[in-house]
Parts: sequence; structure tokens; C-alpha cells
Amino acid sequence: MSDATPSSSDSAASAGPEESPDFDSMTRDIAEVPAVEVIVTVAVNLMSAAAVKLGLTEDGAEHQDLDEARKLVHALAGLMDASTTEISSFHAAPLRDGLKSLQLAFREASLVPDQPGQGPGEKYTGPVYG
Repeated sequence: MSDATPSSSDSAASAGPEESPDFDSMTRDIAEVPAVEVIVTVAVNLMSAAAVKLGLTEDGAEHQDLDEARKLVHALAGLMDASTTEISSFHAAPLRDGLKSLQLAFREASLVPDQPGQGPGEKYTGPVYG
């Protein structure tokens, strides 16, 4: 059927230079997503990006950038701190574990490790020990 309306993911993915994505459809899709799901998705994306910048992927050192990793881990800690009362422990517990793992990985990767309480995100989480 040529007059069928594509789904929002199809229209966004297939939008060429002359086409614009269907923002109305995308807005409707976002409106249906619970806030907790948006918060968790953003947190997982921050975790993934931080892991890459810490060199924890297959390519390791090729993408390692501790300055960028510090920013990402700090942002993740801030998001977790700000959303503590908004998301259940079911969602928060694995995110906190992941954050702590990233903070420890940052400390290990640093040539001159930060003092306890001074590492990325520790302003929000408190000192992280291995």
C-alpha cells in the first residue's frame, strides 16, 4: 500500500536529506513512554558511553578518554542522585551497581587516582572503595 503511514521509527530512519522525520508521530510515541523508562534508558546510555571511554570494550585503549569518561560518570551519578525518589529500587539497584563499577574502573584506569570522595560522581555517591 503506497498511502500507508510509516511508523515513527521507519520515518525517522528512512528520512533522507529532502525528507524530514515525522515529529508529530515521534512526539506521540514519546508521550506514551513512562518517565521511569526514559530515566533508565538515559542512564544505560550514559553507562555504555562511559564504559567505552574507560576502554572497557573489545577495542579497549583505542577509544579510551578518561576526561570524557569522568564527565559521563559524573553525569550518570547526578542523574541517579536526582532520580532516586522517582524510580523504584528494582530499577535503581542495578544502575547503582553499574555506576559503582564504572567509578572503580575509572580509579583503576587513572595514572594518578583521585582521593576517595574526589572521583567522578563521588560528590553524589560518596567515596567509592573497591
